[in-house]
Amino acid sequence: MSADHRKKIISSTEIVAILSPFREQGKKIVLSHGCFDLVHPGHLQSFEMAKAEGDILVVTLMTDRFVNKGPGRPVFSHPIRAGFLAAMEPIDYVVIIDQPLATEAIDLIRPDVYVKGSEDGQKDSEAALEREAIEAIGGRLHFTQGETYSSSTLLNRHFDLYPAEMQLFLNEFRQKYTVEDVMKALESIRGLKVLIIGDAVVDEYHYVRPMGKTSKSNIIATRYLNGEAFSGGVFACANHLAGFCDNVHLLTVLGTQDTKEELIRSQLKKNVTPHFFYREDGPTTVKRRYLDANFLGKLFEVYFFEDRPMADDVEAAIHKHLEETLSEYDVVISLDYLHGLISQKTVALLSERAKFLAVNTQTNAANIGYNSILRYPKMDFACIDEPELRLATRDRFGAIEPLLRDVADAVHAKRAIVTRGHKGCLVLDENREEKQIPVLSGKVVDAVGAGDAFLAIAAPCAATGMPMELVGFIGNSVGAQAVTIVGNREAVEPAPLTKAIKTMLA
Repeated sequence: MSADHRKKIISSTEIVAILSPFREQGKKIVLSHGCFDLVHPGHLQSFEMAKAEGDILVVTLMTDRFVNKGPGRPVFSHPIRAGFLAAMEPIDYVVIIDQPLATEAIDLIRPDVYVKGSEDGQKDSEAALEREAIEAIGGRLHFTQGETYSSSTLLNRHFDLYPAEMQLFLNEFRQKYTVEDVMKALESIRGLKVLIIGDAVVDEYHYVRPMGKTSKSNIIATRYLNGEAFSGGVFACANHLAGFCDNVHLLTVLGTQDTKEELIRSQLKKNVTPHFFYREDGPTTVKRRYLDANFLGKLFEVYFFEDRPMADDVEAAIHKHLEETLSEYDVVISLDYLHGLISQKTVALLSERAKFLAVNTQTNAANIGYNSILRYPKMDFACIDEPELRLATRDRFGAIEPLLRDVADAVHAKRAIVTRGHKGCLVLDENREEKQIPVLSGKVVDAVGAGDAFLAIAAPCAATGMPMELVGFIGNSVGAQAVTIVGNREAVEPAPLTKAIKTMLA
């Protein structure tokens, strides 16, 4: 890139002042925004059309950390991508912005015209937000017309973006399913009425900076920096699902000694209806983790909880509610941490009364060896991870496929999935046919809550009867989004998930 081209790359703090004289001269500012991972003829054509809508064309470019298009992306870092754009004649200025949304670029640049390529579509949710943002400042949204190209398609066809196993799977998957097929499958769960029953958990993250070993003890001293709290467990599961399903209910128990109810209610999405019961012999479960602030490495964890069985009157009230309402739900998801809520009597009631029961029994430090999925006599969909499957079958080293079949048969589950971390997941359908779905994630920020996110979307998908290969692909795609989120700070949302799926299947 020549020195003249480099002058086009302007910082976000400088661009406003640079554009001010042009505005005073009455010149029109045009803005385009995106990732621009692979610049192709379609981009040049689009930029030429964009420049024709005004006098000064500014292109804002998202930084690498906000390129949410699945593993292997971006192929080129943002300094390189900025150089590509700066070398293009129609573009006057390139601005790298460390923000995820085009709306933030619109607020920064305040253009007269915001331009999107025709391939971006005119009806998606992002375009609606962008239209609202540009019209709020008196500008207009313009879509270019012309021959379209897809950066993702070109990259998928001509670059080795993905590991060999994932590339092979995607090549086969594209022969069976289009992007439209996957979007239609996701939309099919929108109208389901779902109940998630499970243990209440608040996750606290306390960030520290390790200082070194103390002089008199073999322990590491740390400096406390700050902390944050997330609604985890059943609440996180409900929030994930609420983006994809309009009618989500949850049932759980809070501890009266420290309910955390205000925090929990403040973090629940509007279309989540909570049904809270209360136990007086303990607090709402808090799992407090101490993390190295530099790398998010977890150093230590403390539980504040009471995991003995509920008092008889509390359990009776829960059962009365379930008996009166279970028939209303299309899907019931049991998110079972064995923290006192789901007793054997509750298991029997769910197994007998739910129209479609999906079960996840999680192993944690407090229940290891006690919370086997085999304590459920019957379910429609089983979803557990590999260590939990091996604990249930008491088989540490055997092939995973027969273990999954054995457990599915034992609990009378027609469909089942075992998640396997970096190995992806193995799905089992009603005909007892298996399919391995490779991991679809690139970077992992934090794996906490990824299994809950997987379950939240995979369970209703399985309930609709869609092919298990498709359920597994959607589940792994959700998991890939979840591992980029710190704890349960945010829920997996449809827009970035859709973008990642479209990118992989382009």
